[in-house]
Amino acid sequence: MTPAVPTQIGEAFVGSGAHAAHLNTVLGARGGPVESAWVTALATPRPGHVPFVCVVRPGLPVKPFTLFVNKAPLDGARHERLTWGAAQAGVASGTLWAVADDVVAAGALDDLLLIAAVWVDPQATDETAVYENNRRATRAALEAGLQRRPEVGDLLVVRDQPANPFFGSGS
Repeated sequence: MTPAVPTQIGEAFVGSGAHAAHLNTVLGARGGPVESAWVTALATPRPGHVPFVCVVRPGLPVKPFTLFVNKAPLDGARHERLTWGAAQAGVASGTLWAVADDVVAAGALDDLLLIAAVWVDPQATDETAVYENNRRATRAALEAGLQRRPEVGDLLVVRDQPANPFFGSGS
């Protein structure tokens, strides 16, 4: 059995506007707290939020097994299709991209579980942009988790200038 991997938490924001991807990842060992969270989330869907196992193709679940959790409540047929289609495909591809680049160790795949919390804006319309931004964000979030980013120094420099797409210079 592969030695336990400490839980890795990552975050990434890629793109802009309605097609941006905001993604959080939690990667951890089977048998630990990530497995408990993974199984609990899968077993307790709620209206508008239906966690599911991410597949690269039907019948081919991503490894490490990845639970896709939508952060935005499902909002109509177009939003559902972009969430379950383009965003899921992006997460699947981004996860496997991270495996290919050894950001996630290929030898440990069967001993790990991944939770991907994914924002798909209900106003999004471009499935190619949603796919590519989620692909890049998944890879970036996994790398951030591995490298324990951000550094404290980077945070302290901007501590008095918070901004995001809804507040400050990002709004």
